[in-house]
Amino acid sequence: MFKREIRLSGSGGQGIILAAVILADAAVQAGFFAVQTQSYGPEARGGASKAEVILSDQPIDYPKVSSPDIFLALSAEAYAKYCHDLKHNGIIVLEESLSTPDCSAGATRFPVLATARKTGKEITANMVLLGILSFLLKNFLPKVRLEEAINERVPAGTAEVNLLAFNYGYALSHELKMQ
Repeated sequence: MFKREIRLSGSGGQGIILAAVILADAAVQAGFFAVQTQSYGPEARGGASKAEVILSDQPIDYPKVSSPDIFLALSAEAYAKYCHDLKHNGIIVLEESLSTPDCSAGATRFPVLATARKTGKEITANMVLLGILSFLLKNFLPKVRLEEAINERVPAGTAEVNLLAFNYGYALSHELKMQ
């Protein structure tokens, strides 16, 4: 049986929700069951936001993530707000520039924002995260499904730069031998 609970977090406006929608869409296209939920503060831009996805090869009976297997954070505020219920031995992926107290022991830090800047658009940080997730889920979810979902879901005219950021994230994970 395959089941993964995933939480992406960041600041409003960083595209966390879009990344989660793309992940869920790719999973469904690959034949999995998927549920995607989201939450953000009243200050939609700049406040902490999270999006969660449950992927499974069986029907999903409860739509909320209870204990994430994988937690990704792009902002310190979101990290502090959403890190506390991670599954034992869960994977934590953090933007390397974050100052994070608490539960960041064992976290893997990535230069997500700096990598996104290489595309010329820091706003593609969500796609860098999606590339990292693709690597983490490579034994279950084909990378090509995520690439197809990116092509279908990103705003018109932005597929090329978003796919570039996605592939940068995937390569970054591979280089660091993330398991």
